[in-house]
Formats: sequence, structure tokens, C-alpha cells
Amino acid sequence: MATVDYRSLAGDILQGVGGERNIASATHCATRLRLKLRDDSKADQAAIEKLPGVITVMKAGGQFQVVIGNNVPTVYAELGKITKLTDDDAGSDEPVAHGNLFNRFIDLIASIFSPVIWPLAAAGLLKAFLSMATQFGWLDPASQTNVILAATADAIFYFLPVFLAVTAAKRFKTNQFTSMAIAGALVYPSIVALAAQAEPVNFAGIPMVMMNYTSSVLPIIVAVWLQGYAERFLTRVLPSAIRNFTTPLLTLLVMVPLVLLTVGPVTTFAAQGLSAGINAAFTFAPWLAGAVMGGFWQVFVLFGLHWGLVPGMLNEISTQGYSLLMGPLLAAVLGQAAATLAVLFRTRNKARRTVAGPAALSGFLAGITEPAIYGVNLPLKKPFYFGIAGGVIGGAIAAAGGSGATAFVFPSLLGLPAFSQVGNFGLQLLGTGSAVLIAFLLTFFFGPREDEAAAVSDAGIPVPETSSVALPAASPATASAAAGTGAVAPGTVDIVAPVAGSAVALTDVQDKVFASGAMGKGLGIIPADGHIYSPITGTIKAAMKTGHAFGIKSEDGVEVLVHIGIDTVQLQGRGFEAAVTRGQQVRAGDLLAVVDLDVVTEAGYDTTTLVMVTNTAQLGSVEPVAGGTLAHGDTAITVRV
Repeated sequence: MATVDYRSLAGDILQGVGGERNIASATHCATRLRLKLRDDSKADQAAIEKLPGVITVMKAGGQFQVVIGNNVPTVYAELGKITKLTDDDAGSDEPVAHGNLFNRFIDLIASIFSPVIWPLAAAGLLKAFLSMATQFGWLDPASQTNVILAATADAIFYFLPVFLAVTAAKRFKTNQFTSMAIAGALVYPSIVALAAQAEPVNFAGIPMVMMNYTSSVLPIIVAVWLQGYAERFLTRVLPSAIRNFTTPLLTLLVMVPLVLLTVGPVTTFAAQGLSAGINAAFTFAPWLAGAVMGGFWQVFVLFGLHWGLVPGMLNEISTQGYSLLMGPLLAAVLGQAAATLAVLFRTRNKARRTVAGPAALSGFLAGITEPAIYGVNLPLKKPFYFGIAGGVIGGAIAAAGGSGATAFVFPSLLGLPAFSQVGNFGLQLLGTGSAVLIAFLLTFFFGPREDEAAAVSDAGIPVPETSSVALPAASPATASAAAGTGAVAPGTVDIVAPVAGSAVALTDVQDKVFASGAMGKGLGIIPADGHIYSPITGTIKAAMKTGHAFGIKSEDGVEVLVHIGIDTVQLQGRGFEAAVTRGQQVRAGDLLAVVDLDVVTEAGYDTTTLVMVTNTAQLGSVEPVAGGTLAHGDTAITVRV
């Protein structure tokens, strides 16, 4: 069988449909590249059908559908590299969770931040230039021009929860506008004012501990994650007649107070305890407190714990004219910036370098590290750890010399004068320099190298090395075989019905491609209920985000596609709840998904569930049952290999 060059195939398809300008949108489902064309007459259907790797082409539902089979995510990914058409909502494979809990947490944060890294980097650079302009007297800090430019640079950081609500909603498959409404409530001016006042706050008589959620990260991510569970529950239990408006109504009524009642107290009490501990350490072991502040300041920011330390810094400055708590922060911030700079020189990946350059600059000049941490160091892990190591040593040296800041400034090179009047400035410079050298050298010599062709996320940001969202590797395929060419063990394999219902011959299925057998032999089942189970024991090779299709490969090498409904990818996951993810091991009878058949039917889609053996061409025989009623678990297809 000939090997397909998927990069060339994507380019050939693009040319065949009349180029990028002729494509209004591009998505994909389990087997097809779905294109909406501006002018159908510009597409050469016959030429595309002849391309190696293309099974067939069909027009349906206003879409130009290029049927490729199991390798469609690879073609879609290649299309995304040469156009600006692809989008994360298209239904690509569900990410796989790899590694320990901390690594999975890092990957989650990195993937949610990925789409907003470029605006963060741009805003960080603008803040750096504004700091330079005001520092050197080029711009009056009190001028209206500076106010407008400062708002331009600060807005994305201030309203960061709203931006993260959008990306988290995509990750957790929630209504992004409801997610944005939750985030908007957290940073609403009156809520911010409640956090600043001294009077007790209560909600319906329940005491509430407030915190400032502007610029925060974890509260909105946790809120959107919980929102997903709430929405899926409400979708199942609410009548369809009122579901569309009552689901967001009830979600908002529950989620906003819940976050304020839980996240605020947890974060505030943890921050207060942390602040008390560090302040106590400054009295008997300043170097230890400096090591903690220098090494873990960025971690505190990540978890929102820094809000418990900021009031202490401001109080120190107002009462004694300087803050010892701020002394180690130069090492913390510039250590992370230095690690990012080392990545710029070390990595071979062009996309990573384009992020690392401006991120390092904004870190050094303005003390803005969000682009550096979320776009470079945290996804790669080692640079983040090396930045912490530099901060620990540098912070300890600075604190041992009694260094502090006489003004509340962003720790940066431009803010360095604020650290020159308290304690031993020489030790501050030594500590900061040590942090920069340690972080830079460790990252440069021991950090990840990355290949030039490393996987790239939808936002153009390189995907974390251990991230589960890496694109699937290309595998051999032909126009006549939809699946890969892995070896198939000899024997007989029974594929059971994934759902109870009435069996339908594949030729009677209301879909041209499935009915033709181009995707392999199998059958359809008109489901009697919405619980879909695995028809075979094996590994989940594909799990669409929309929850409507799953690819499973058995240990014998038999590859099965379970496709719930016809054209149901258009529902974008509405009514579907996946129970498995790609890479997961399943046994025959394990739950794959729950689908609300009423939602599918009311939307005008056929609920017939397809069960097909996609590598039929490699097998001896594939014999579906002739018809009749099947119970879940009954043999639906017998495969002889």
C-alpha cells in the first residue's frame, strides 16, 4: 500500500477547491473534512477524488465533504499549518491525560492559555515600552495619553478571567458566553469594591470572604470546569421546551455565588497563612524567607495566593517607607525571564522562538511574566523549574542583605531604582544576577531542545512536550482503506451491538459514503436508548470532542468506528456526553457516551448509530447480522481474520 503524504494532500485539496479564499469555514468529523465553499463551481470534485488518501467526495448539508477516513485529523492539522481556516471547535480528538497530576495540571493551564499568549505578549511589550517612556521622561505619567495607553496595555491582564473563560469553555465543552458571564461577574466593579472594603460581606445571610479576582487564573478555570458538569446535568433533566434559557439561568445562579463562597475563602485563608509564615521567617531567618519568595512568587501568582502578600507589601511601604517582602521579587521575575531567553537561543522550533523573544523582553523590562510562563516556561516545565531554582538562590542572597523596595513597582530592570535605597544594594544585584545566570545556564544546557517540526497548537503556540493535544502521527493509508495498516492477528472476533435497537443494513443508511461501504463493512442500529457502549475490547484511538464518534482498535488489530447518528457533528456536542478519552483502554460493554436522542431528533438529525470495521480490506471476512432487533451486547458483526 502506498504511503500518503498528508501535507501534500492538504495542499492538493486546498488547490482543488479553489484556494483558501474560496473556503468560508473548515471543520472535520470522524472521517470527513467538511468545507463550506463560497463558490462551488470553483471546486474540481473529480480531481480531488483521484488524490491518494481521498476515499470519495460528496456534497451535503451545504458542505463540500472530502472523505478521508481515520486519518482526517492529520489532514486537518496539515491544513491548519498552511491556512488560517482551522479552529479548535472543529471536533478534533479529545486530549489524553499523560503523566502525574501536576504534569496534567500544567498541560491543562498551558492549553487554556495558548490562544491568548500573543495578545498577552503584545500587551506585555507595550507595558515595557510605556515603563521606559515614563522612566526616562519621554511621557508624562499624569498625561491623558499615558492613561489611554496604560489602559490599552493593562486591560487584558485586568480582565484575564474573561479571556480565559472563552478558552476554558472550549476545553471543557461549555457554553462560552455563560462562561464569560461568570467571569464578568467575578471582575464586576461592585464585586471588586466588596473585596476592598473592610465591612463583612454576606450572601443570603451566609458570610462571604471576598478576594480580588482581577488578573486571577485558577478561579475561572475551576468555575468553567464545574460549569460543564452543571450544564450536562441540566441538559439531561430539563424539558426541551425550556432548556435553552433555563440552563444558563440556573448555571449562573449557582456558579457565581458558589465560586465567591468557596474559592474566595480558600484562597484568602491560604494566602493569609502564607503571608504570616513568610513575615515570621523574615524576623529569624531572612535568607529562608527570601528563598521562598524568590523561588515561589510565580507559583503564588499562579494560584492567586499573592493577594495575601500584596497588602502586606503596601502596608510596609506606607508605615516604614519600604517593603522587605518585595526584596526577593527581582530574582523571582528576572529568573523566569532569563529562562525564557535561554529557550529563545536553545529551541529549534520557530514558533516557540517567536513567543520567547517578546516574552523575555517584557519580563526583563516591565516585570510582566505571563507570556513567558504560560507560553514558554510552564509548557516546557524544565525552564519553569530552572527559573524557580534561580529565584530561590537569588532571593536568599537579596534578603540576606536586607534588600527591600521603596515603591510598589513591577520587579524589572526599569524598576531597579526602587530597590537601591534599602539594605545592601550590592547583594541585591548579586542575588538578581545569580538568579538570571542560574536560570539561563540551566535552561540553555539542560532545557528541552525541541525539533523544528514540533507540534503546534491551534493558536500557533508550540504544544507542550508532554501535552496530550499533540497531533496524531501520520500512518499509511490508501484511497480504498480508511484505516491504518497495522498487523491483524488471525482468528475470529465478535463485535457486539453498542446499543439496543433495530439493525439496519448499511446500504439502507441515509448517508452516501457509509452506505457505499467505502469506509468499511458494518451496519446501522436505530437506537432504543441513548447509552452507547463499546462493541469491542481494545484501545480508544479516536474520541471526538463532540462526543458523536469513537474509533477503537482491538488487540487483534480489528479497527471499529462507532458513529452516533448521521451528520451529528453539526450539533457541536449538544446532547452528547463522552465517557472515554483517546488512549483509554476499554472492554466490550464499557460506556462510550450518553446521547440525548430527543435533542438529536428535534434538531432534525437521524439517530441511526453506525458500527463499521474500517480496516475491512485487511481482514478475511466481515459479516454483519442480516437485520432484526438487537439487545445491547448481542453479536452484531462477526470478523474472521
